[in-house]
Amino acid sequence: MTVLQWVQDGQRRLQQAVDALPGTAVFEPSALPGWTRGHLLTHLARNADALVNLLTWARTGTPTPMYTSPDRRVTDIEAGAGRPLTEQQRDVRQSAARFAAAAEALTQEAWSATVVSGQGREIPASEVPWLRAREVWIHLVDLRVGVAMDALPADFAWALVDDVAGWMSARVAPGAGAELTAEGFGTVVLGRPSVDVTVTGSPNALASWLTGRGATDELHVRGELPGLPRWL
Repeated sequence: MTVLQWVQDGQRRLQQAVDALPGTAVFEPSALPGWTRGHLLTHLARNADALVNLLTWARTGTPTPMYTSPDRRVTDIEAGAGRPLTEQQRDVRQSAARFAAAAEALTQEAWSATVVSGQGREIPASEVPWLRAREVWIHLVDLRVGVAMDALPADFAWALVDDVAGWMSARVAPGAGAELTAEGFGTVVLGRPSVDVTVTGSPNALASWLTGRGATDELHVRGELPGLPRWL
């Protein structure tokens, strides 16, 4: 399955969940501290548009950052959080369509172009769909609409494990870490463990633990489970 297919499948699940929400849902809390569902829906829509900027950059060669200023992301989310649900539903749908159209417009050469992520990291444009897939699936869970981490496609969840473990490896305490293993998928090393620590489970259970979105009761741990830095 391609990464763009993960985006499409996640967006379809997201839109189904959003379209089924009652009108008062925008004011109810999401799973993210301090954010209502309205904040989260607005974030998802503006994230799609911000990533369209990167795809436009790759297509045209004209630098087009995700956000026009460091504060723009926050102010846009706050400004849109209290909008009526029908407007938010439409925004989520239309921004996703803009992202799909921008991706469709890229040539093979443009996918290799270098752009700059919101964290200031130089990345190839081919990494942008992964950033979107990650946002859509993770925040579908965060909306508190009855979708848990076990709903993520297993191959996507394993890619997420690899991604998050790689990010965390430079941030865990010296000597801390573990080998993370999912049967049928392989092993990813988190950090630089000084002792033999293994954490085994399904890709979804491992992803849930690494991203701070689930308990550890589905994991088999040999040794002491390492402490994790907060992810994104």
